[in-house]
Amino acid sequence: MNLLVTMLFAACLPVLAHPLGQRLGRHAGWVLSAGLAGLAVLVTTTWLGTRAPIAGAWPWLPQLDVAFRLRMDGLSLVFCLVVLVIGALVMAYAVSYLPAGRHGSFYALLAFFAAAMIGLVLADDLVLMWVMWEFTTICSFLLIQQTGPKGKAPALRTLLVTGGGGLCLLGAVALTVTATGTTHLSAALTSPVWRDQPGTSTAVAVLVALAAFTKGAQFPFHGWLPDAMVASTPVSAYLHAAAMVKAAMYLLLRFSTALHAVPLWNMLLVGVGLLTMVMGAVYALQRHDLKELLAYSTISQLGMLVATIGVGTGYAMVAALTHVIAHAIFKSSLFMSVGLIDHETTTRDIRRLSGLRRHMPWSSLALVLGAASMAGLPPLLGFVSKEAVFKGFTEAPFGDATTLVVCVVAVAGAMCTMAYSGRMLRPLFGPDMEEPPHEAPVAMIAPVLVGAVAGVLLGITGPVLQPLVDTGARAVLADSPAADLTLWHGLNAALVMSLTAIGLGAALIVARERVDRLVVGRTLGVGNSVAGVEGFRSGSIALGRRVGDLTRSDNPYRALLAPLLVLVLGVGGVVLLTGAPGLPPAGHPFDWLLLAVVVGGVAFTLGARSRVALVTIVGIVGFAMALLFFVLGAPDVAVTQLLVEILTVVVMVLLLVRMPDGFHPTGALRSGVAVTVALAAGVAGTLIALFVMTPRSGDALGDAFLARAYELTAGTNVVNTILVDFRALDTYGEMVALGTAAVAFVVALRSRGLLPLRPSPLVVSRDNPAHDPHENTTAIRVLDRVVVPLLIGLSLWFFLRGHYETGGGFIGALVAGAAVVLVFLASGSDWITRLHIDYLRVIGVGIVVATVTGLVNLVWAGSFLTPMSTKVAGVTLSTGLVFDIGVYLTVLGLVLGSISELGLDTPEPTPLRRPGRLTTREERDR
Repeated sequence: MNLLVTMLFAACLPVLAHPLGQRLGRHAGWVLSAGLAGLAVLVTTTWLGTRAPIAGAWPWLPQLDVAFRLRMDGLSLVFCLVVLVIGALVMAYAVSYLPAGRHGSFYALLAFFAAAMIGLVLADDLVLMWVMWEFTTICSFLLIQQTGPKGKAPALRTLLVTGGGGLCLLGAVALTVTATGTTHLSAALTSPVWRDQPGTSTAVAVLVALAAFTKGAQFPFHGWLPDAMVASTPVSAYLHAAAMVKAAMYLLLRFSTALHAVPLWNMLLVGVGLLTMVMGAVYALQRHDLKELLAYSTISQLGMLVATIGVGTGYAMVAALTHVIAHAIFKSSLFMSVGLIDHETTTRDIRRLSGLRRHMPWSSLALVLGAASMAGLPPLLGFVSKEAVFKGFTEAPFGDATTLVVCVVAVAGAMCTMAYSGRMLRPLFGPDMEEPPHEAPVAMIAPVLVGAVAGVLLGITGPVLQPLVDTGARAVLADSPAADLTLWHGLNAALVMSLTAIGLGAALIVARERVDRLVVGRTLGVGNSVAGVEGFRSGSIALGRRVGDLTRSDNPYRALLAPLLVLVLGVGGVVLLTGAPGLPPAGHPFDWLLLAVVVGGVAFTLGARSRVALVTIVGIVGFAMALLFFVLGAPDVAVTQLLVEILTVVVMVLLLVRMPDGFHPTGALRSGVAVTVALAAGVAGTLIALFVMTPRSGDALGDAFLARAYELTAGTNVVNTILVDFRALDTYGEMVALGTAAVAFVVALRSRGLLPLRPSPLVVSRDNPAHDPHENTTAIRVLDRVVVPLLIGLSLWFFLRGHYETGGGFIGALVAGAAVVLVFLASGSDWITRLHIDYLRVIGVGIVVATVTGLVNLVWAGSFLTPMSTKVAGVTLSTGLVFDIGVYLTVLGLVLGSISELGLDTPEPTPLRRPGRLTTREERDR
């Protein structure tokens, strides 16, 4: 239960962060820092209470075996503490870094990032893990974009790269679930599948590696990380020290349990990791911007981590976890130190910075300690972790020659690390600047010094971390050896490698001018990753535009030709592979008569020469279909079809008065192609219907609905119970689609406007009765007063009886829509006072009612709309009835919107004559 409390606490922080940031401004960081620190204490005490993995599971999607499973083992504990402790320091740092003002969205996103990372490292379900992985992707995009216009393009590029990695991880999750038969992460990773099915293991290894490479900024996906440096310093410090990139390292370590012995996994991680390590280090030596230098150093350090994990041995896991902790500490303090310098000097260019150690001594101390730890100098934690990494490389099971190459490349990367760490310290020396800066505020320096000093203390007292690292490594590989995190292990290969890297790196620092002439400003042949991503993005947009041009036309011929051809080809392929379906048994002669009416109507539409004739014929076909549904025993569908036909005819007439009476002439070739494709599509549609209606063995779903509808829903109208009970989530999706269509419909009409009304051929003079809409609607206005109340009553009657007899929210709303249409037709003006209703709000209320009803049932009964009923005055009332209210309002709002938008012609309402007042024709003419 403590894990659930931890997750709930973490989820509450972003909810509280926004109002706190709006009310307290930047000082909300103190509250959030305390919250993250409190979570770190909770996680630690929970672990110390058992010193063993803790797990819990709560139902989520039981039909798919997906649960809200949480598990904290040693690996999760390490990453939880990294996320929470560094997050607390960054939140405290942000208080002084941010300008005065409201920062609700900033703090909310940063807190949500922390919550997503906690969810990721605690997730013990593959689907839940992927969801949390994607949350981190979205958070990074939004945080980078918050910078303003300059952050838009980098945020999009970051989203494109890391989103692609998310798709790779989704593929890995799908393969893993299919192969192991479970979404339970712990069970899946210990399945014998990884040993018995090498093909599956290799495919999952490649997909997981690609996912980690994108988020971990490995070659060739490294460009997004320096590109994201437009984000503010607190964001950069958190994303690139404890959050975004650490998610990638966690993923690799977690899947190493199953994949550590897969040869391609080892080759990919070691090869790409070492290449990225050296490449990032050399690129860092080229940079003048301190923050950009740090970005490339992060890429290099992550490359070393990836290569270490790829070694696959138990001690390599020990080394990787030690360096994860060390990297989080020194990288966060370095980013925040650079932020101090930028905050006080307004520049990060090392060519413009000089003599800072005399005017910013504490900031300089933090920068020195962070850079020394990154360079791997004793007695800092970075030295301990680097020695552990080197020891892991020397013990790699690759053969002597390969191991030697790996060690040489690792020393070369560490040598460059020493060199760019020295490059970072150049601004501390030299003469004073023209305008010497002041030291940063104490509240701003304190979090930075905490991280910097921690690197020293943990380096000296390395064994303090040993239990944490041991439990983490054994969570990955059970046979991982104990860590030895002391400073001195005697003279061994790892120490020789460290001393060599330090010595060669020091030589590069001494020869810094020659190094600058050699590397600064040169293209090193690796390629511009940012340009590649931008080219891919712009190329994809251009390709999409070119493909869209094929159907980007108001002409239905061009719009429908491609999808109909695809339908015909698809059905044709299915028929070739499986054979044509059989014909259904002959029906009643009346069925054939109605079918003949439908076929005849379709044939007559081809010969129609005017739009009015076409609408009339289509209406006849629709009414024949309604009658056919009724004869076949589907009264609900028949009534729905009938009402839809009535309302459709009204809407089409409203459109016809704004369109030419006839059609544009078409050539013989185009008409022939259209008829041929239409006939082929008709045949394909018929085959699909026959396939669907062919009886199949074991298909007892319909019988089950009929047999258990009343037992489960207290309803006897099976059609309605399926819509609002059994398949309520499907119906909810259709409601949302209707609401979206209504919004799109309104936007399209209001942005482009309606065509003007065509003059009626009946109105030849002002003396013609058709000229006066008031006199012309006398009969229907009389009918309106009687029929509209009846239709409203009939609408409610259909709605209330829908659970037991023909009816329901959809039919009831259509009947109410018919009343709306009658009110419109009976009006003497286009502007109808009684219809001044915010129909978009009606649709929104309907969707909200359905949503709340479904969620209440989800909480209380375990599914979106499990039927819950009670009796009131002898009448059974079900939650399906409340859900049906949402359906009713949504459909009614759509009808109101159609009439309001299509039926009004004047831009301003004209006054209506009071009912009952008669005027002469002369008065009206005046």
